[in-house]
Amino acid sequence: MQAMILVTGGTGFIGQALIRHLVGAGHQVRTLIRPARKSPRLPRGVPVEVAVAGLRDERSLRAAMVGVDTVYHLAGVERRGAEADLLEIDVRGTQTVLSAALDAGVERFFYVSHLGADRASAYPVLKAKAIAEEHIRRSGVDYTILRTAVVFGPNDSFSISLAQLVSSTPFVFLIPGNGDTLIQPLWVEDLATCLTWALEDDATRGQVYEIGGPEYLSLRDVVTTVMDALGIRRTILSISLPYLRALVVSLEYILPASPVSVYWIDYMAANRTCSLDTIPRLFNLMPSRFSHRLEYLEGCDWRLHLLRTAFRRRG
Repeated sequence: MQAMILVTGGTGFIGQALIRHLVGAGHQVRTLIRPARKSPRLPRGVPVEVAVAGLRDERSLRAAMVGVDTVYHLAGVERRGAEADLLEIDVRGTQTVLSAALDAGVERFFYVSHLGADRASAYPVLKAKAIAEEHIRRSGVDYTILRTAVVFGPNDSFSISLAQLVSSTPFVFLIPGNGDTLIQPLWVEDLATCLTWALEDDATRGQVYEIGGPEYLSLRDVVTTVMDALGIRRTILSISLPYLRALVVSLEYILPASPVSVYWIDYMAANRTCSLDTIPRLFNLMPSRFSHRLEYLEGCDWRLHLLRTAFRRRG
């Protein structure tokens, strides 16, 4: 009987891409979904098992681990913004998943973290990711950790958020500082490919890798590229980071479907880059450029999309 792979966070946009890649490579996949009244967003047309369990429900997690030899841990709550409980989910949730995995005799444990993860970081998400990484490294499980640059693709919280903001704000667009912060956008399909191929490469065991896209882009360049994809133009204005952060926090509490979160702003507060050659060197893959993969932004009224999302969340 073929061993099973468990994916946490399988309903997220990275998780859905990963599940498609794993199933396409011939693996049996089970995804973890938390108890909820709404139907989960699972990859369409992909045979995948489902296990219902919260990240802090160790009993249900142990049941979900039956027959599992590999875990891809993607689940997190940073997309919820100011209301997210990073300590409960990203840190303690990871500990609980680890405990269940060790009890089940899981052989491989993959974790997707962020560039800049550091216990001493002033930014809560990066601190939480670093603490989770430390628990994984000390657990004794055979791990592989990928610290990624900002990941983009359909249903992401990066390019879609920019598209909604650009479409919804008239005349001007605010960016922190001078907009010269450097980021390295990574196409979600490239990340899913790396995660899938790493499973077959024993050299990735016990390793922490920093990966990103094939180019360094300033935030100003990224915003301009999104505007080009949408066929609209706004005047880009600078605003100090503390003022923008306060504005975003207020927006999160006023608008249920706020397109940006305080953690999104924190991520853009400093350069988030790594070596450009890591993916080509380790995985023999040339990652896609940001401007070449934005076709999913075209032909959509993102202002209306934002309003519909807000209405659904209120309901």
